[in-house]
Amino acid sequence: MKETDLQVYQENYSETGLWNKVKKFAKKAGIKVIYLVLLLYYVLQSETVSMLDKGKIYGALGYFILPFDLIPDAIPVVGYTDDLAALVACVIAVSSNITPEIEEKAKAKLSEWFGSYDESELEGLY
Repeated sequence: MKETDLQVYQENYSETGLWNKVKKFAKKAGIKVIYLVLLLYYVLQSETVSMLDKGKIYGALGYFILPFDLIPDAIPVVGYTDDLAALVACVIAVSSNITPEIEEKAKAKLSEWFGSYDESELEGLY
């Protein structure tokens, strides 16, 4: 992702926009995509995260929020593939900020939204 693209996506990030997208499309996007979104969201809440890493996260979450991206989200099955790739790349880039506590918060929220799920689905995402 080019720096200019990242800036455009950062401008599309808002907490309200993020939660609206998650509420509306959580089941369709799938547990993996939502888990990565939650990890990044909770990393943003940390006071120790650098502005550079926050910028990356805002860009990735802004890309997720946009309905019309590289592969439109409305396309069945593959619509969230590009979102997943962008989120994975961002999580890898900021992984040093992901603590066990952040992982637990994200998993607790998944349980709240999806009910019971197979945690093995989340293994190896990053």
